[in-house]
Amino acid sequence: MASLVTCTVQDGIARVTLDRPDKLNALTLQTLDELVATAHRLRRDRTLRAVVIDGAGDAFCAGLDFGSVLRQPAKILTSFVPRPWRGTNTFQEACWAWRRIPVPVIAAVHGHCLGGGLQIALAADFRFATPDSQWSVLEGKWGIIPDMTGIRTLAELVGIDTAKRLTMTAEVVSGKEAEALGLVTGVDADPVAAALELAERLKVRSPDQLAAAKRLFNATWTSGPRRTFARERIEQAWLLGIRNTKVAREAAAAKVTPQFGPRSR
Repeated sequence: MASLVTCTVQDGIARVTLDRPDKLNALTLQTLDELVATAHRLRRDRTLRAVVIDGAGDAFCAGLDFGSVLRQPAKILTSFVPRPWRGTNTFQEACWAWRRIPVPVIAAVHGHCLGGGLQIALAADFRFATPDSQWSVLEGKWGIIPDMTGIRTLAELVGIDTAKRLTMTAEVVSGKEAEALGLVTGVDADPVAAALELAERLKVRSPDQLAAAKRLFNATWTSGPRRTFARERIEQAWLLGIRNTKVAREAAAAKVTPQFGPRSR
């Protein structure tokens, strides 16, 4: 069976592509499994510096392919059951696994970004989109709700009234409108180029600092001050004692480009 998700790594930057262009990269159960497997594999690579996720052909992702998925009722059931050690099922892990990767993940969106596709994009740390791309919490059109971690990621990015409106109406907004709402980091005629440019900028920062910052924000975004302050202390104490922090400090003092080693963890 042909792969529906491709992944190449060059100079520490992974390019992950949804590769079902004839169906606008609509998600099948195979696609979800491959997204999970790819994210888990990349998570173990300590030389990885950033991930860019995009879609082949005319769209990022048109959402779930109901026709394909509904033909596998037994597989739907097993995919819907959460794994106790993760707290997510396959549908959710296909998105949330990108949050678990300790490097910046950047989505590059063009064309349709609907339903499950939108939830994959929202699970990234940053999103670049073409101004005319189409974004929608499309589940409402089919009488259901986003259940691939979209409720959590929407809550992090927009106000509750906007999250409710997008979810309840299933309205379609452009990339430019999505930027104004806070769903999109920036609009660009070439979102892949914009994503890769940001990835290159992040490569000159310590991979351990980036990992610590991602962990800290993701773990404390909805936490109270005391828990946040405690996590700050823990992460900082660890950073102060590792090699890559020393490399960053010495490079900054000498005004040269730092040469970092692999991520510590």
